Amino acid sequence: MKEKQKQQSSLSVAMGAAFMMAMAAVGPGFLTQTATFTGKMGANFGFAILICIVVDVIVQLNIWRIIIVSGKRAQVLANEVFPGLGYLLTVLIVIGGFFFNIGNVGGAGLGLNVLFGISPENGALIAAAAAIIIFLVKDAMRAVDRSVQFLAIIKVAILIYILAVTTVPYQAAVTHAFMPTHINFYSIVTIVGGTVGGYISFSGGHRLLEGGVQGQDKIKYVNEGALTGIGVASVIRIMLFLAGLAVVLEGHTLDPANPAASIFKDAAGQFGYKFFGLLLLAAGMTSTLGSTFTSISFLDYTVNQGAENKYLRFRSWLIVAFIICSTAIFYFIGNPARVLVFVGALNGLILPIALSILLVAATKKKIIGDYHHPRCLLYTGWLVVLFMAYAGVRTLLTLQL
Repeated sequence: MKEKQKQQSSLSVAMGAAFMMAMAAVGPGFLTQTATFTGKMGANFGFAILICIVVDVIVQLNIWRIIIVSGKRAQVLANEVFPGLGYLLTVLIVIGGFFFNIGNVGGAGLGLNVLFGISPENGALIAAAAAIIIFLVKDAMRAVDRSVQFLAIIKVAILIYILAVTTVPYQAAVTHAFMPTHINFYSIVTIVGGTVGGYISFSGGHRLLEGGVQGQDKIKYVNEGALTGIGVASVIRIMLFLAGLAVVLEGHTLDPANPAASIFKDAAGQFGYKFFGLLLLAAGMTSTLGSTFTSISFLDYTVNQGAENKYLRFRSWLIVAFIICSTAIFYFIGNPARVLVFVGALNGLILPIALSILLVAATKKKIIGDYHHPRCLLYTGWLVVLFMAYAGVRTLLTLQL
């Protein structure tokens, strides 16, 4: 009986990790990136999405497995690969997560603005307060898991409605996904970065550790959680892409200031625009929860999960400070829509660095013990590192940064 309860608990944590990763990926930045590139590239953007899904699977299966088998957070593993490397990784992840969170709370605020006419700044304050309350309640991680899963259902339901009221060009989307007439490396780096780059690639693995799921005997939960999360995020991205493509091919021009809103307004009028507000609110809230949890988890360098952890005493304060600071920047600076796309690209550049560190850790017996990482994951992981490094360099050269 106890064994069955442990299995159910581990599965529950794995599903919580899956939705945390998926919904962290499907935030306001995701909406902005997908709509922006659909408007610019049309059906050819389908190829970037296809590459993104393949990369997602390889990255998440590698990172989740290495973290769970070792029982150590990514920054601890990085320090064991090379002293000080974990601190560098922490800086990269926390900065990226912080800038994304500015867009997350801002997106939630804009969602409340569309729904109720509240100013985006005041809406962001309300959303930030709600996120802080969720984190501070008793059994906070269970509350986070349930909140994220509920908001995921809202997102999918809204997109199903939008697809139902538009004429979706499935044939054009499928054809160009496999045979594109134009490849944009910036779009690939950006959406990969927005889906599994930066903090997002570690959110699921760190959530599993938080729930006590670790060790080689828990690998099946890694596979179930990672693949579920990738599946949910990919389905939502494809649905948004198809909705945007339908609008673009009907001759509408997406508003560059708010391309995602244009999709819903052009597809279903004012009613669709209100649906977009609800979607934006859900996206902002889920990503705020995911980015905050994962970024703050990178400040914990405890090696033994069962040891006395001084970090836990201050975690609640760190979470509150993280959310308040990112909200304050949005409140005083305004809508960071362009920042969301840029930070997605930045996270895409961080990905090959972060993934390569964990792949090296997976080959060191003193770090990983007697575990043998599957060669197929190891080799495809290094292929992703090389591809994303190449795409990142191409992007930098194109943008002349």
